[in-house]
Amino acid sequence: MPRRKAQIALTTAMIITSVLPSGILATPAAARLAAPGCTSPLAPVEPVTELPWAQQRYLPDRLTPLATGVGVTVAVIDSGVDNRHAQLRGRVLSGTDYLDQGRDGNLDCAGHGTAVASIIAATERDGTGFRGLAPQAKILPVRISEQQIIEGRESGRTVTAAQFARAIRWAVDHDATVLNLSVVLYEDSPAVREAIAYAVEKDVVVVAAVGNLHENGDPRPYPAAYAGVLGVGAIGADGNRAPFSQVGSYVDVVAPGSGVLAAAPGRGHRKQDGTSYAAPFVSATAALVRQYRPALTAAQVIERILATADPAPAGEHSTAYGRGTLNPYRAVTDTGAVGNPQPARALPAHQVDPAVVAQEERRGTARHRALWLAGVAGTVAVLVVLLAVVLPRGARRRWRPAGPTETTQLPPAS
Repeated sequence: MPRRKAQIALTTAMIITSVLPSGILATPAAARLAAPGCTSPLAPVEPVTELPWAQQRYLPDRLTPLATGVGVTVAVIDSGVDNRHAQLRGRVLSGTDYLDQGRDGNLDCAGHGTAVASIIAATERDGTGFRGLAPQAKILPVRISEQQIIEGRESGRTVTAAQFARAIRWAVDHDATVLNLSVVLYEDSPAVREAIAYAVEKDVVVVAAVGNLHENGDPRPYPAAYAGVLGVGAIGADGNRAPFSQVGSYVDVVAPGSGVLAAAPGRGHRKQDGTSYAAPFVSATAALVRQYRPALTAAQVIERILATADPAPAGEHSTAYGRGTLNPYRAVTDTGAVGNPQPARALPAHQVDPAVVAQEERRGTARHRALWLAGVAGTVAVLVVLLAVVLPRGARRRWRPAGPTETTQLPPAS
């Protein structure tokens, strides 16, 4: 295999020609404007009202009473995040830009980072069924690429591995407790490896896409292959691994990554394919767990996500699915999972932990059912005994009332 360039690649092919993904409606030509500072026009999109299949799977409204990601900062080290989108307003912090010095990371010429951020933290809006899994988390944008795939060819600037390493350290030093890395470097870089180790040492949950080159021999993806990183593969709506999702020991868990709906820069939504879009579901889950169980270390958060994953088609653990399919609700609520099985948050005295209450209700229902069954069984047993005694006696008397001579004599009192 020829030596690959040591450059950062966004892990999805985003075609911005006139051919749009299935199901997306075009806006008028006047709307096809490049964002300020972008040389290429953005693909036209419209808001989508349907409920995305990933949300049908995860039902984020079940999580809202428990955790929303509030108080947690997720760094999206990517193509920037457009904070103009209605569902991202108020969610995007001032970050940094490693392509154009002096910018704050809120410029997105590719749409990749905006899509990733929206899967994490998009808020609810009338007229669309789409929303993020951790809608009150804060997004820290770190712009490192504007690379796109246009008519099958890579186009646009991207940073070097050394700059990527600096971007990781910057995010850690600016209070991110979760890093979403929907980018791939197909060459081991000492600088990036050390930056990841720095993040892990600082108790940051690092989540990375495993890449989309399964049909190209599954080249080893970094940072997903580094120690301490949670590597994420992609599944489709049928629960099976997406054909492009890479296979290897670096796959720890899988999440929706095929036909995933996400926000587009400015307005509207677009369906996307790639492990890029599986990673933010896991990053959002990490944000929920970090809020709900603040005593957990980053390593415990990762192990909790893995321990609560749903079984995958290939079994308990495989190079295609890792430990299984992400289950955000179980990751937050399961009291039997690895890492802090005790009640999670320090709740006020007048409140109780809803997850513990739900579990106790289930246990109480089971106890009530068991006692009811035991009572029914006891009643049946008594009836059987009575019938065994009464029926023969009744038959012998030919069912006449018992006379004085037939009554049972008690022994005299001593």
